[in-house]
Amino acid sequence: MKPFRLLMSIFLAGSFCAVISAQSPFTLDDCIKVALSTNPTIKVADMEIRRVDYSKKETIGALLPTISFGGTYNRMLAKQVMYMNMDKMGALGDGFGDSGDAPDNGDTAPDGGSTTAGKGSNGIKMGLDNSYSLGFQASVPLIAPQLWKSLKLSDSQILQTIENARASRLSLINEVKNAYYTLLLAVDSRKVIQASYDMAKLTHEIYQKQFQAGAASDYDVLRTSVAMKNVEPDLVQSEIAIKQAKLQLLILMGMDADFPLEVAGELSDYEKTMYDDAMGLSRDYSANTELKQNELQIQALNNALDVQKMAWLPTLSATANYNWTSMSQGNPLRNFRWSPYSMVGLTLSVPLFEGGSRYSKQKQAQIQVDEMKWQRENLERSVSSQVDLAIDNIMLNVKQIASTSESVNQADRAHDIMEKSFNIGAASYLDLRDSELALTQARLAYYQSIYNYLVANSSLELLLGNAPIEKYTDTSVLNR
Repeated sequence: MKPFRLLMSIFLAGSFCAVISAQSPFTLDDCIKVALSTNPTIKVADMEIRRVDYSKKETIGALLPTISFGGTYNRMLAKQVMYMNMDKMGALGDGFGDSGDAPDNGDTAPDGGSTTAGKGSNGIKMGLDNSYSLGFQASVPLIAPQLWKSLKLSDSQILQTIENARASRLSLINEVKNAYYTLLLAVDSRKVIQASYDMAKLTHEIYQKQFQAGAASDYDVLRTSVAMKNVEPDLVQSEIAIKQAKLQLLILMGMDADFPLEVAGELSDYEKTMYDDAMGLSRDYSANTELKQNELQIQALNNALDVQKMAWLPTLSATANYNWTSMSQGNPLRNFRWSPYSMVGLTLSVPLFEGGSRYSKQKQAQIQVDEMKWQRENLERSVSSQVDLAIDNIMLNVKQIASTSESVNQADRAHDIMEKSFNIGAASYLDLRDSELALTQARLAYYQSIYNYLVANSSLELLLGNAPIEKYTDTSVLNR
């Protein structure tokens, strides 16, 4: 029975070490740094900040002078005809004869137009064939209350977008931590189950040798084989759990599913600092992302309300033009001369009545502000309650870890006693196997309790919004 003692000494001496790959394993900080650098959600959030910043620049541009250059060309296809009653003008001696009738041959008039006559009336075609215009136009708003207030609205929108990006980072950090802890739990559980399987296999091999020597029955061999086979499904399931946890972590890190990811450490490493961390828990939720976002939304809505109020005020803008014009007859490329002219002016707009639309928009904005204030009051109560519950949950998890740790120690001693009893024939194989299973279950419960604590602590960190994002700005891990 000495192989039992050898196997248990290995089991009790801490054979549950971390799996080390040929590559340097990733720490939790490494995984978070990679995720914050490559995760598409974070990249989209950062791009949104840039978009809103350009939106503010667009508003600033509306307050600056605008200058444009333009040109037009028009070809007269059918000229307007002006008719005059020449019967009353015959006595004026206008040179058209006694009757006052003008020639109807379409002769060109002295001013470049042409004349035509109908019976009892005269018609003159007005205008030239070609007209040209080139020029500069400039304008600048002098009094624009809405635009000025829109700048503050743009600032609040930028702050909202920045806070949204911070919330995305905090959420990703929480997800990466949970995925990392899940992978550690899967790896540690795999080691415990593997050790249980190895013990069952070793026992089976011992009984096989004893059976061949005539010291054990066929029934002993069969039941030890059954005990070994009963562990195999758990062993397979533990492998699946590792693959699933690793895949989830790789997805969050923005890496390919076939990347040979190995993580550093094991869950028991976190027990060393757990008690000090639990005593230093904070209840300050002022950095909570939901509260921050709500506060910035209220600020943005107040600015939007101010913008609506500014719609009642007049606007004033200055304009200036410098143009060249020309007209010609016949060939559009000949016989024309440019004539420059310029002007400056002011444009005043005073809103008087728009069917009550401005008033309605202002009231809508005010209601939105009031709604958001009520939501903040309710949200603050909710966050405060969640923080209290989260801290209580963490303290219960600490107690659970202490309890399961003691259970492991007791299971160790119980198995040692049962092993000695079995060696002298005072205990059956079933008693020994029961003690082995009890030790395995105690180990699994111990790792599960640490995992529960870590997840609860990560959730509290997300709730408080105090994760040290700046800590993960170093991207040298990407050069691996």
